[in-house]
Amino acid sequence: QVALEESGGGLVQAGGSLRLSCVGSGRTFRRYSVGWFRQAPGKEREFVAVITWINDRTVIADPVKGRFTISRDNAKNTVWLTMDNLKPEDTAVYYCAYQTSGADLYPNPAYYGYWGQGTQVTVSS
Repeated sequence: QVALEESGGGLVQAGGSLRLSCVGSGRTFRRYSVGWFRQAPGKEREFVAVITWINDRTVIADPVKGRFTISRDNAKNTVWLTMDNLKPEDTAVYYCAYQTSGADLYPNPAYYGYWGQGTQVTVSS
């Protein structure tokens, strides 16, 4: 059974930093591209970043480019989202997920078959 668990969220002032962790279960972790999404109240789930299982290629969404980075350690079954220079508009529940289909269509949450429970990030102004 596949399971994902996020941690590292919290309350931070604008301009601060957080590092979110996503730990996956199972020996097939290295075969998945792993994405981060976020969802603010009243808004749709939004793509944030993805790290592919081939060559660890990363793609960062424009609203967070230059502030967020994504990395992984397959030996630890872990993906991190490092968030710097946080802004109030980054406030949301952040989810990690395994991409299970869709090839390069990684920004679409419909192509992610396994999700964690989410971790809250709140940025105060």
